[in-house]
Amino acid sequence: MFGMIKNSLFGNTEETEYTLLSSETKNGVSFEVRRYDSAKYATVTSEGRTFDQVSGELVRKLLMYIGGSNEQGEAMGTAAPIIITVYPRNDGVMSRRLAVAIKIPSIYQQNPPAPTDSTIRIEERPGMTVYALQFGGFAGESEYRAEASRLTRVLGETAPFQRKQYFCCSYDPPLKPYGRRNEVWFLQEEP
Repeated sequence: MFGMIKNSLFGNTEETEYTLLSSETKNGVSFEVRRYDSAKYATVTSEGRTFDQVSGELVRKLLMYIGGSNEQGEAMGTAAPIIITVYPRNDGVMSRRLAVAIKIPSIYQQNPPAPTDSTIRIEERPGMTVYALQFGGFAGESEYRAEASRLTRVLGETAPFQRKQYFCCSYDPPLKPYGRRNEVWFLQEEP
């Protein structure tokens, strides 16, 4: 636990790099279209509990992993954002299934330390293009749902994005009191 806290507060935070394809404003709402390259992520999943009930627990597992709770005992620094994949129902409410992921820092991409927690998997995620909407404050399920709804309205019915899932992203440590950065990402469907 100490390793996770030390790593979060004093470790280097590596922000996931992307290529900005466009920055747009529609109806007073600004969003970006970004391209992310493929990379390895540490991922943990949950079914049966709500976003607010389980997201903190899953994030802590990943922070402990990159903070040194791995077979090599290696504190890897931190990476941002933490990405939570959610699966909305037709009424917009999040289902009780989610996946939390954090990018393995660049220096460990070729050979990530093996997790000691059997619920954590290392997976190669393909490159992706996303519509990204940024917002501030502390974010839970209701805030992410509201921002996802706002991005859906702005993009409209004809935008080519996946509607069966989206990503809730957090860039800041849990104890940061102000100036917080959160985003909602919609995965653009490839032509």
